[in-house]
Amino acid sequence: MKPFNSRAGKTVPQGTGYLAYVTAPLPPNPPVLFDAEMIRILSEADLALGQLSGISSLLPNPDLFVAMYVKKEAVLSSQIEGIQCTLDEVLQHEKDAEGVRTKAIGEVVNYVNAMNYGIKRLETLPLSLRLIREIHGHLLHGVRGEHKDPGEFRRTQNWIGPQGCTLATATFVPPPVPDMMESLANLELFLHDRTSMPLTVQCALIHAQFETIHPFLDGNGRVGRLMVSLLLHERSVLKQPLLYISLFLKENRAEYYDRLMDVRRNGNWEGWVKFFLTGIAQVSNEAAVTAQRIVKFREETMIKARAFGKNELALVDLLFEYPIIDIRTAERLLDCTYVTASTSLQNLAKDGCVKEVTGQKRNRLYKFVGYLDLFEPEARIDRLDHA
Repeated sequence: MKPFNSRAGKTVPQGTGYLAYVTAPLPPNPPVLFDAEMIRILSEADLALGQLSGISSLLPNPDLFVAMYVKKEAVLSSQIEGIQCTLDEVLQHEKDAEGVRTKAIGEVVNYVNAMNYGIKRLETLPLSLRLIREIHGHLLHGVRGEHKDPGEFRRTQNWIGPQGCTLATATFVPPPVPDMMESLANLELFLHDRTSMPLTVQCALIHAQFETIHPFLDGNGRVGRLMVSLLLHERSVLKQPLLYISLFLKENRAEYYDRLMDVRRNGNWEGWVKFFLTGIAQVSNEAAVTAQRIVKFREETMIKARAFGKNELALVDLLFEYPIIDIRTAERLLDCTYVTASTSLQNLAKDGCVKEVTGQKRNRLYKFVGYLDLFEPEARIDRLDHA
């Protein structure tokens, strides 16, 4: 790592011949400059978040739909870290809990559990170093990284760079442990600061600072992105965790990492904050469109189902909770015969409400395609362009 010194921090020589980065405390000094462009982007982000929060209250049975948002965010955040797993695979695993659980699915399921745990824990504990450690423990429980001290801040030096690099050749070396603990203490103070700046700007600074401190041996990126949703929820900006910030960061992954390094090297907090707020505005607008489409889709699908009968109508209602389903599951949930469940699914398939995805005569599996398509990034962006 090359030496640099900026308002965000500086490199400090270490005894064994490498450079490590030590962060300057937040808020930045001099303060973040709110020029005309910053004010415009900030206004767009705050407006988009407000609209998303309002629209989410219109969702029928919001807990079901929020669960899908959380699962999609979990998939996207994990993909940024190279964990290859799809939403369909996670839902399939939920349908058949006794089936094969790949390492990737396990990590995404843990992300969902960590998010849900964090939301619940905020009822009794503020977002803090203690809660961050607890969330990390849930994130790494029983998966890749479980031997890297889940729920504990690192006690050794880590580094970031190409595979096989050393401390001397790393792209970036986070703070040594003593400096890390001091940086974390300052970060916690800033987490509790409710007066110095707009919350969305604070989220941007906190996320970047956490990524730079890199306090865990594994899982830092995912915890850092979880913190954004949790902070917005804690401050009641979003009643539900409906924000896909990981979608924007995944689609702009190279710029994401470049902006973080620009902060470290050059102290360019303004460029980072503008980038982050642009992402907040974009994904908030897209999530609001998704929420509107969910309401419309549900109304249209229920009308179609009524034309068949009460079993199909009841089944459609269940599909929002079980969007990938087999006949045995439908039989159990509807409390009907196997034949009735099979007929109901076939009727919905003929009408295009569900799609049989195995092509088999036995052990058929049906997917609630119209609903799941609403959570695909490409589909959402296309609908946004035509909304």
